[in-house]
Amino acid sequence: MASKVKIGIIGGSGLDDSQIIENRTERVVNTHFGIPSDVLIEGKIAGVDCVLLARHGRNHSIMPSNVNYRANIWALKTLGCTHVIVSTATGSLKEEIHPGDIVIPDNFIDRTTKRVQTFYDGNELLSGVCHIPMEPAFCNRTRDVLIETARGIGLGVHEKGTVVTIEGPRFSSKAESNLFRQWGADLVNMTLVPEVVLAKEAGLCYAAIAMATDYDCWRETGEDVNVADVLATFKKNVTKVTDLIINAIPKVAALDWSDTIEELGKTVNTSIMLPHSN
Repeated sequence: MASKVKIGIIGGSGLDDSQIIENRTERVVNTHFGIPSDVLIEGKIAGVDCVLLARHGRNHSIMPSNVNYRANIWALKTLGCTHVIVSTATGSLKEEIHPGDIVIPDNFIDRTTKRVQTFYDGNELLSGVCHIPMEPAFCNRTRDVLIETARGIGLGVHEKGTVVTIEGPRFSSKAESNLFRQWGADLVNMTLVPEVVLAKEAGLCYAAIAMATDYDCWRETGEDVNVADVLATFKKNVTKVTDLIINAIPKVAALDWSDTIEELGKTVNTSIMLPHSN
């Protein structure tokens, strides 16, 4: 019997509009890891059970380092989500990735310094230490659905990309931006890590839709990144992300995810080292 799909959607800067959800119900969830960024909006998209959460809160009051990523992911898991599809605003580190372009990332580089990246921290809920493997970093089946859906609706999309996640809330220096380019990274953002790591620890199929909003500050054109331009680009192009999510969700739900979910669960279970008794 195929597993029932329920899709969590984490909306980043500019994409936290609950109007995409039909038959909306607000759920206040308090987890073992604290309170999520906001209430969770349960309902349906194209007849599929979904849950929407604003990563930074609906009034965008939570800076990247203060997002309770553990509570957000655990809340979605608690509500029965099998998948998490997220949007994220990013800076482009490649000339060919233009502001307004959509990228479906397949890897990341972590440059954060202050964030808890595991649920297994010695708490009374979960025993042991989890050494979760991060290759593949994202759920490739979910990524494939997003890519195929984008093609189907005539949306240009970059089919892979490596995202450098920085601590923020400041933007990169030019030296940092050029260093990330030397590493071969394609995008830079402030929120993908630890979200992607925690989703894998939770056994959830996680994929991201990244929108390039700017060229960061590496180009020699004097067009350095700033908040006004980032928000303007996202607002101008946000319908691309919304359309992609709305069209991809029924395609995700039409597939049998039983083996994928079981395999994710096995990966988590075999990654946990339990404490020895003397």
